[in-house]
Amino acid sequence: AIIMSLKLHEELRSLTKELKEHNYRYYILADPIISDQKFDLMLKRLEYLEAQFPQLKDPNSPTEKVGGGITKKFQTIAHESPMLSLGNTYSKSELVDFDNRIQKMIGHSNYTYVAELKFDGLAISLHYRNGRLDKAITRGDGQVGDDVTKNVQTIKSLNHSLEGDFPSKIEIRGEIFMHKMAFERLNLQREGKGQNTFANPRNCAAGTIKMQDSSEVAQRPLDIFLYHLVSPNASSHWEGLNRISAWGLKTSEYAKRCNDINELMDFVNYWENEKQKLSFDIDGIVIKVNEIEIQKQLGYTSKFPRWAISYKFATEQVTTRLKKITYQVGRTGAVTPVANLEVVNLLGTNVKRASLHNEDFISKMDIRENDVVKIEKGGEIIPKVVGVVVEKRSYQDSPPFHFISKCPACFSTLVKRDGEAIHYCENSSCPPQIKGRIAHFASRKALDIEGLGSETIELLVDKKLLFHFKDLYQLSYDQLFDVSKIIVNPDGTEKKISLKEKSVNNLLMGIEKSKEKPFEKVLFGLGIRYVGETVAKKLAKKFKSWESLSNATREDLEQTEEIGTKIAESVFAYFSNQFNIEVLNDLQNAGLNLVFFEEAKVSRILENQKIVVSGVFSHFSRKDIQQTIENHGGILQGSISSKTNLIVGGENMGPAKLAKAKKLNIKIISEKELINMLDG
Repeated sequence: AIIMSLKLHEELRSLTKELKEHNYRYYILADPIISDQKFDLMLKRLEYLEAQFPQLKDPNSPTEKVGGGITKKFQTIAHESPMLSLGNTYSKSELVDFDNRIQKMIGHSNYTYVAELKFDGLAISLHYRNGRLDKAITRGDGQVGDDVTKNVQTIKSLNHSLEGDFPSKIEIRGEIFMHKMAFERLNLQREGKGQNTFANPRNCAAGTIKMQDSSEVAQRPLDIFLYHLVSPNASSHWEGLNRISAWGLKTSEYAKRCNDINELMDFVNYWENEKQKLSFDIDGIVIKVNEIEIQKQLGYTSKFPRWAISYKFATEQVTTRLKKITYQVGRTGAVTPVANLEVVNLLGTNVKRASLHNEDFISKMDIRENDVVKIEKGGEIIPKVVGVVVEKRSYQDSPPFHFISKCPACFSTLVKRDGEAIHYCENSSCPPQIKGRIAHFASRKALDIEGLGSETIELLVDKKLLFHFKDLYQLSYDQLFDVSKIIVNPDGTEKKISLKEKSVNNLLMGIEKSKEKPFEKVLFGLGIRYVGETVAKKLAKKFKSWESLSNATREDLEQTEEIGTKIAESVFAYFSNQFNIEVLNDLQNAGLNLVFFEEAKVSRILENQKIVVSGVFSHFSRKDIQQTIENHGGILQGSISSKTNLIVGGENMGPAKLAKAKKLNIKIISEKELINMLDG
């Protein structure tokens, strides 16, 4: 008994220390190394041990804290009311217990619930004074948070001023997050620049909001949902959501008022199966008693409100063997390690490869070839290695890992720059870099060259017909016809690719058609660091031609809308390189469009009409509808306001938006009615 007691004492101390470290990694570093589910199980175990040995409980135990510590980079501000965490469960039976507990405490069942998606982001408290955003404060330790107002102000979907009738003092809480596609684009951009990629949207959003330079934050695709009106009080949580929306702030259209536990369970079951269809990550469902008076009656524990609970989805994790670590070379020369795995099914897809990020990541986790590794999908999209099953390691077959010193493609010595975790091949003639730059130039969002897929690019580079994307415009039928190569597939099978008459003609036609693309597409296709689609269009519109852009000073560039110091430096450096000037001259001589022309409007039917597009459409994509509106002079709005003139609504338009449109007496038309109006 004494030995067992000593073991439990040691486990308590060890768990306390470990959970403090995990709290710090999650809340401060935004770099968790275990799943939420594992953390919660460890925390429950610690609560049990502390109950058994209260005399050993650490005064600063993780069980007494809502979140983590406070970063010293920002001014700290006390919350007017604590930002408490929610109790959580992974069991649906415990949701029934939660409902029974509420009925027992208040003595009746005359109440409703509000069910909301549990966004996987960063909690934030917004304070509005006299209708203007005054402060934005992170959760911090629940009592005191960081003042990140300047960073939050850069979020494009957040209104700084309220609309309609509002009190002089308001506090609203919400979640800052990133949409999955926006996160993927950001990672692709960073990978192309040779920068570290982020593990998942949650970590990226949390890390971004703690950055010191708000101009850097502005370049990150942050979004926000507001989900709790703290003050002034409303009669119900649902009424609070409607007030937030009526003031011109963004709420989630997926929240639902549920009359009883059965409706609540239907909501939970639906989103547990359909969560992959959302554009953003969720890790569960938040359930709140709707009526504020009943919330007050139920009250709080020392850590959680008794009137709310979080149901969390379990993260699926599988194990498989890491057969080999290989390397990819990006268009910027960044060399990325990749885990080649024994095929394993994860969330309905067969996974063969997973991200290993960089040398530091592999070394920290001591990942070795032939190890049995744990695999998860980051944001349920990108497979990643999250751990090693060390007890299954054969040390004879799994020697320690060492990162390569030579480029796997051209054998140049790799360079690791100061302050960066990425290794680079600095040989600009390295074939994968050439192929990557051509692929970017020919991609759909750039020159969109039909017939120039990855296999064709590989064939033409390997046959030394292409050394740069400018060489595309010198290709002839005779050079291309019957060029062939044997390609070895990842599974070891061979495949012959060759260019015959039809494919050659399609390629030459695609190259010729690319000359019609507007200047901003060419500018984006050049692959200038930090110049994405939006920046390319801003630069093209401001400077009108590549010659004017090439003569711009850093100051000229910085005076362009949305162009910060880093972008200006990058663009200036690009046009200071004589080789790049020669490339632009060659493209101009080849007939590409290097002058900006304003897009002509098809008509002026929607001139100056402010229009919101919301919902899912049957015949056209949302992007097509938005483009059509702009082509006819309309002005797109991201959210409904008193200035909105018209709403084009599809299926699944959120109830909050419908209520706001009705309140503001804004007309809602279908996609068919829009087309009839324009055909008018």
